[in-house]
Amino acid sequence: MLMKDFLANQAREAKDAARIMAGVTTEMKNAALMAMADAILARQDEIIAVNAEDVKAALEKGTRKNMIDRLTLNPARIESMAEGLHQTAALPDPIGHEDFHVTRPNGLKIRRVRVPFGVVGIIYEARPNVTVDAVALCIKSSNACLLRGGSEAIRTNKVLTDILIEAATSKGIPEHAIEFVAITDRDAVVAMCRLRKLVDVIIPRGGAGLITRVVEHATVPVIETGTGVCHIYVDKAANFDIALPVTLTAKISRPSVCNAMETLLVHKDIAADFLPKISKLMIENKVELRGDELSRKICPEMEIATEEDWATEYSDLILSVKVVNSLEDAIAHINKYNTEHSDAIITDDKDAAEKFQKLVDAAAVYVNTSTRFTDGFEFGFGAEIGISTQKLHARGPMGLEALTTMKYLVEGYGQTR
Repeated sequence: MLMKDFLANQAREAKDAARIMAGVTTEMKNAALMAMADAILARQDEIIAVNAEDVKAALEKGTRKNMIDRLTLNPARIESMAEGLHQTAALPDPIGHEDFHVTRPNGLKIRRVRVPFGVVGIIYEARPNVTVDAVALCIKSSNACLLRGGSEAIRTNKVLTDILIEAATSKGIPEHAIEFVAITDRDAVVAMCRLRKLVDVIIPRGGAGLITRVVEHATVPVIETGTGVCHIYVDKAANFDIALPVTLTAKISRPSVCNAMETLLVHKDIAADFLPKISKLMIENKVELRGDELSRKICPEMEIATEEDWATEYSDLILSVKVVNSLEDAIAHINKYNTEHSDAIITDDKDAAEKFQKLVDAAAVYVNTSTRFTDGFEFGFGAEIGISTQKLHARGPMGLEALTTMKYLVEGYGQTR
């Protein structure tokens, strides 16, 4: 069977399951989520053993350290997956939620309610936790899902989906509501993006290359999710007791993720005082600094930043640093180079904070805290399907409601037009 036919068959089975999922009760979905959480905890030794094979293969291929971190599972991360399933089960069911109603002068009663998309295709790279998050959110929002993970995590993703399918079907969820694409050929991405009328929406999660490839080839609607060139601007009215730990941890706590800080902007009035302090902390934590001319005059230990650096998502212990003349210059730099993901200002000036939040074009804009909080779990959404950096339909961390669309229910009694 040709690859595209094989994928079409999987999508067709998911489409049939999606029609059943539209009528599954909240109680059944929650029971399935709880069973899935119990199952991955009960079989975590098996999952970790299989994951170790993926990690070993990735190391032998010379995969970058930050990607190894994304790939690796341990008991704490599996516990976090299970907690995400528990949180998703505890969230209100979005399906059937009514957000508009009206009775027209002719007596027609019109209601708008949330309904599932149908089949949600998720294409992602070496992060096995995405498998669990995606399944959790799709099941709770009454969607079927077609999952295509990266080749680096093929063994881990396969064992996870097998476990999740077994647990979900034991509680009455249709078997093909969870479909995993086990084809590692990169052409499978393009084929999956062209399954019009079988897949209702595609959500890519990964680097810029993956997202661009999906957008350029898709005939199915795409929700773009986030490459993260995230900024923190330290204003002239910043409290250093806040600015130093926030900027440090925004870079080092987990540099491989999309909400990590990639560029630090510092107001010229405080640069001579602030930059040596933060530079020392960053270098102690093995961060490579790349500065503009003014930054390097203050801290000569920095490498020279190029134009390319300002637009680069390093996903690594590398940080671009720039001194700016004003709040307005900081906002202009951010809006030129950011990916509309997450940006932050550190300041005790309320007016500056308000202006920054109003004018910076990003899905999440912070004051006196870290961009690392742009996350469905941290926002109270339970798991997340991704962080949307576009403006249509969904933006920012995508929880349950982002996986629904609307339906108008109209009731009359013989009205004609």
